[in-house]
Amino acid sequence: MATKILIVEDDASLSEMLALNLRSSGHEVTLVADGVAALEQARIQDPDLVILDLMLPQLDGLTVCRSLRRSSRVPILMLTARSGEMDKIVGLESGADDYMTKPFSLGELHARIRALLRRSGSSQVGEEVRSGNLCLNLVSRRATLDGKDLPLSPREFGLLAELMRNPDAVLTRDLLLSRVWGPDFYGDTHTLDVHVRWVREKIEDDPANPKRIVTVRGIGYRFER
Repeated sequence: MATKILIVEDDASLSEMLALNLRSSGHEVTLVADGVAALEQARIQDPDLVILDLMLPQLDGLTVCRSLRRSSRVPILMLTARSGEMDKIVGLESGADDYMTKPFSLGELHARIRALLRRSGSSQVGEEVRSGNLCLNLVSRRATLDGKDLPLSPREFGLLAELMRNPDAVLTRDLLLSRVWGPDFYGDTHTLDVHVRWVREKIEDDPANPKRIVTVRGIGYRFER
């Protein structure tokens, strides 16, 4: 089963972008644009996580957060353009579990979501990630392409999983080496580049002109959905 995420955001372009990104990572997403609808949908859907904007019509985010906390321990990630220390303190003391200021990167958003779901004990965290005909099950560590098993080494699977869990985010070579090979890895980035080439040969229609794992020159790699 997919993790259920309720997005409460009155900026339609932002909420649609977030929904598209999270759905591509295997989450079930519901969108609402005001505080009253947020409380109603939270009651009906019992989400695994709520992404909550601070400035909302009808009921503001702080009021929604306090109301949710009276009856639920659902993880709440608050999003806002307000970056002042007091704003963050008020948000957290109102019951939010984490606080992100706009603008933010999709990579950081995914990392914070995973951390919140781990803390809440959700058994559905990161179970499966999909992109078109490519699917990774992170529990069984099985990869499929067009429904057929895809032979990946443990390093190749870990590398592809890290990229797919952070779609459209640029991940540096050092970050990928640390997450996939471990923080004690002392080799050079050539090891990573070779593994990226091997993965491309298995998932790209034309490995010489990759469309999924894109090189960001001088920085690292980005997975495009």
